[in-house]
Amino acid sequence: MPRGLDHIVHAVRDLVVAAALYRDLGFTVGARNKHPWGTHNHVVQFPGFFIEILMLAEPDKLDNGGFSQEFGIYNRDFAARHEGLSMLVMESHDSDADVAAFKAAGIAASEKMRFEREGKRPDGTPVHVAFSLAFARDKGASEARFFTCQQHYPQNFWNPAFQQHANGATGIGDIVMVANEPARHRDFLQAYTGAAAVSAERGGLRVELPRGAIDVLTPDAYTARYDLSPPDTSNGPRLAAMRFAGSWSERRRLVGALGAGLIFGRD
Repeated sequence: MPRGLDHIVHAVRDLVVAAALYRDLGFTVGARNKHPWGTHNHVVQFPGFFIEILMLAEPDKLDNGGFSQEFGIYNRDFAARHEGLSMLVMESHDSDADVAAFKAAGIAASEKMRFEREGKRPDGTPVHVAFSLAFARDKGASEARFFTCQQHYPQNFWNPAFQQHANGATGIGDIVMVANEPARHRDFLQAYTGAAAVSAERGGLRVELPRGAIDVLTPDAYTARYDLSPPDTSNGPRLAAMRFAGSWSERRRLVGALGAGLIFGRD
């Protein structure tokens, strides 16, 4: 079954600065949250999708556990090299089934991993949230990580009050990845997303999903399409940009934000 986009991680060096930037760009930014392994985040929500703005704030909490290794240390090292989009996440309704599917496809990177934390409603009331993750690995993509996310208390996480944005964005349209050889990542993306097909397009690939889509473009195609400088792909493909859906009256507007491209407006 095809999986829809669930969220993307934007790894940054200063969470306060990053949250302020997103607010200045017209996004509603949620409260600061803390993970047991030392990362902190702010969430920007849309219906069924969110941006996780993240930094490692308490490195003393890192240990040898799976979340420290797959999430905390990876994002610490990623942000030390360059801020930007570090992890892409698909929705899940059954993490155990995802692990089995990833193992069958030869892309599994973990067993099921579950964690819980406290969140807050708009009025400050605390709520409990819990997630199960299943990691997948594209062996040719050391600068991007991938997993699925199953929500166990979705009613405590998703909130329409957090999904209204002054800039007019109403959801996620496309996630854009830049790769020197997009075709090399076709099989991984099809297995990871569960998509029925991955289509070729000028300068790359496109994966249509139940929520949003993934474009994989060469550096030249990315610049030609969006007039943005591509990220450094010398060590493998990079998650480069988010294109937002909305009822746009303005022409396309491109913003570079802490290593990520943010694309608004109509063509």
